[in-house]
Amino acid sequence: MTDTLLSASLVLSSVFAAALALSLVLRFWLASRQIRHVALHRDAVPAAFAHTISLAAHQKAADYTVAKARLGLIEIALGAAVLLAWTLMGGLSALNQALTQFTGQGMAQQLGLMVAFVVISGAIDLPMSWYQTFVLEQRFGFNKMTFRLWLADLLKGGLIGALIGLPIAALILWMMAAAGSLWWLWAWLFWMGFNLLLLVIYPTLIAPLFNKFAPLEDVTLKARVTALMQRCGFSAKGLFVMDGSKRSAHANAYFTGFGAAKRVVFYDTLLAKLSAPEVDAVLAHELGHFKHKHIIKRIISMFALSLAGFALLGYLTGQVWFYTGLGVQPNLATSNDVLALLLFMLALPVFSFFIAPLFAQVSRKHEFEADAYAVGQTSAQDLSSALLKLYEDNASTLTPDPLYVSFYYSHPGASERLARMHGSVPAAA
Repeated sequence: MTDTLLSASLVLSSVFAAALALSLVLRFWLASRQIRHVALHRDAVPAAFAHTISLAAHQKAADYTVAKARLGLIEIALGAAVLLAWTLMGGLSALNQALTQFTGQGMAQQLGLMVAFVVISGAIDLPMSWYQTFVLEQRFGFNKMTFRLWLADLLKGGLIGALIGLPIAALILWMMAAAGSLWWLWAWLFWMGFNLLLLVIYPTLIAPLFNKFAPLEDVTLKARVTALMQRCGFSAKGLFVMDGSKRSAHANAYFTGFGAAKRVVFYDTLLAKLSAPEVDAVLAHELGHFKHKHIIKRIISMFALSLAGFALLGYLTGQVWFYTGLGVQPNLATSNDVLALLLFMLALPVFSFFIAPLFAQVSRKHEFEADAYAVGQTSAQDLSSALLKLYEDNASTLTPDPLYVSFYYSHPGASERLARMHGSVPAAA
């Protein structure tokens, strides 16, 4: 290794280690702030919600939030340890070398490395996934899944991931080897096309493999919802009720699909908890996202960011220091494309973490705009009433740490959100 290459490799190793350490410190600090702030306000319902939220519900939300944050601390530490093991400690390099000795070099070895990486990573994540579902969610009364259903979801998800992911990975790896220096542009075009296709086929081909979707049968509610959509100039391919209650007590509603394939989906748990005017208000909020073109803006942003990512990957693929700086000894006699893909996926979140608050801020701005649209189409009282029911039923804390909200929350905190709806300024927490 030349002095220049060694120097570049050491610089990358140092920058990566420093970024990981800084992100760890920041994550732990923010989580600790959230735990302290929520626990400090546990014993009293905020004045603005005193007449609508009981102390017992407020304390349940506080305990649930703290429990999730504490589990998150373990996940953060485990994730950092696993990341170091894959990269600077040589885990990915060792796995690559072992598979190369077993299968030889070529496409089979590259796909084998990707499959082995995904399987090992998934196995490491399994205990946390099980604990979150069957211990944490169970403790607070949210889990409705049986172990059999959890296992079936896991197996179906793995099978679908393999059937879709392996051909895509093979095609991208082929492009990297055969499409010349601009392979990343062709790969990006294919990746964007696939994502748009997925938006169209997911509602009808993939989602039904996990949940049942029945047409909305409540005639009165259907008429109200249809009238609201017509008033807002919106059309959908159908109104459906999803059996979310078989997995969780959490409630939600959403639009799915793209273009003419758009559907409105209500969780059965949501319809059981909200009145018809409140359902209208929640739906109007979702319509607000479309009216303000938030979905299109997010897709365009995804296009731009992924283009930048593919271009950066295209450059890094040919840099030996990129591999050695992240603990991998590249194959000198053959392609390192799969190593580049995996290293990029491992390293990118470490650096993108620091710009996450910018995207969270944009998302919160969009939520405010959607709320304002919903208030104009229905009423602030119905929307705030619906949101408070959802906050209570989902055990969402009313007193999050403001800095934690600024960094992580894609939706505004309850106090600020409801104050905006009613044209008042929230009191300082």
